[in-house]
Amino acid sequence: MAQVLMVDDSSTVRNEVADFLKANGIAVVTAVDGKDGLDKLRANPGIKLVVSDVNMPNMDGLTMAEKIRSELKNAAVNVIMLTTENSPAMKERGKAAGVKGWIVKPFNGAAVLPTFKKLVTG
Repeated sequence: MAQVLMVDDSSTVRNEVADFLKANGIAVVTAVDGKDGLDKLRANPGIKLVVSDVNMPNMDGLTMAEKIRSELKNAAVNVIMLTTENSPAMKERGKAAGVKGWIVKPFNGAAVLPTFKKLVTG
C-alpha cells in the first residue's frame, strides 16, 4: 500500500524522489500533475504524505493542495511542496491550504528522510 504520493511534471525529479523513498522502505505512487495527483489520492486512501511540485501543467501543486482539503475533504494527509519557488506569497497560499512544509529544489533525500518517515507513520 502506497504511503507517499510524488507529484511532479519532471520525470527526472519524480523518479529521483520516488526511487530514493523506495530504497528507504517507503511505498510510493507517482503522478504527473495536480489533476493526476488528485486521481491517485482518491484511488489510494492509505497515502499519508503528498510531495508535490508547484508549477505543473493541467493543475499546479497549490491548487491540488487546496482541492485535497476542499473537494476530497482530506485533512489528514500531509502535503509538502518540493519546488524552485520561494516567494512568500506562494508560501502563504500553501500554508492556507494546509501545506506542512516547503522544500526548495534540489531534493536532498538524506536531509528530509527522518521527517518523511515520521509523516508517513503518523
